[in-house]
Amino acid sequence: MDDKYAKLRSAEMGLAAISYDSPAVLAQFAERTHIEFPLLSDAGSEIIRRFGILNETIQRGNPAYGVPYPGVYVLDSRGVVRAKFFEGDYRERDTAGMILLKQFGIAPDETHASVTAKHLQLSAAATDSRAQAGQHVSLLLDLEIPPGVHVYAPGVKGYIPINWEIAGNEAVKAGPVEYPESKMMTLDAIHETVPVYVGHVRLIRDVAIGTQKDLASLLDAQGNLSIAGSLRYQACDQTQCFIPEIVPLTWTLKIEQLDRVRAVTK
Repeated sequence: MDDKYAKLRSAEMGLAAISYDSPAVLAQFAERTHIEFPLLSDAGSEIIRRFGILNETIQRGNPAYGVPYPGVYVLDSRGVVRAKFFEGDYRERDTAGMILLKQFGIAPDETHASVTAKHLQLSAAATDSRAQAGQHVSLLLDLEIPPGVHVYAPGVKGYIPINWEIAGNEAVKAGPVEYPESKMMTLDAIHETVPVYVGHVRLIRDVAIGTQKDLASLLDAQGNLSIAGSLRYQACDQTQCFIPEIVPLTWTLKIEQLDRVRAVTK
């Protein structure tokens, strides 16, 4: 979250985290990790209980008793919950960049890498350049289709629709592609009406990063994870369709180790 704090502030939004830890522990953690946003201490997990997210599987007497299920609430200026982001597995969670994109439509700052493609301009990006085991990240593909050219949308009959593949493995689980709404175009040359994309098109696909064990054999010497994929499409104009293209794609994420340093209390 901390790496997106400046972006949140520039969008006139605030950020705070709440924990069952004591103020002393939170202060030590914030100083060590250089966290700038407020960390709030919920003594006795009172607020955590009110929200119904206390992890009841942890027995009393366990040092972790009082910990909540991890998640994010989005509140408006009156404190009303407008959205929440939780996962069934406590080890999994959405990144701040992903939430900014899904909830507010705020695109990532990370540079969109241009990809060589015929008959259109293609760029790839991710909501986060850094991630940890168990996090969910959104990948983006932006297509700029020149005037007079179109590509076929999913659901077209008799033609080759756009298709985004991800080479999944134990460390990368890809969700379905989020396609924008297509438009119906009448092709005068063949007297057919088909679903197509024209102009600017953004595709979004969420990926879940696996455990540290899953990642171990897939990281390079710098700790980077490469996610490979491809985009298949067939570009056409009003009179002809060009040869179908398959464009290779790669996203690179810096995988950070989980912070397991325990706070020292006096």
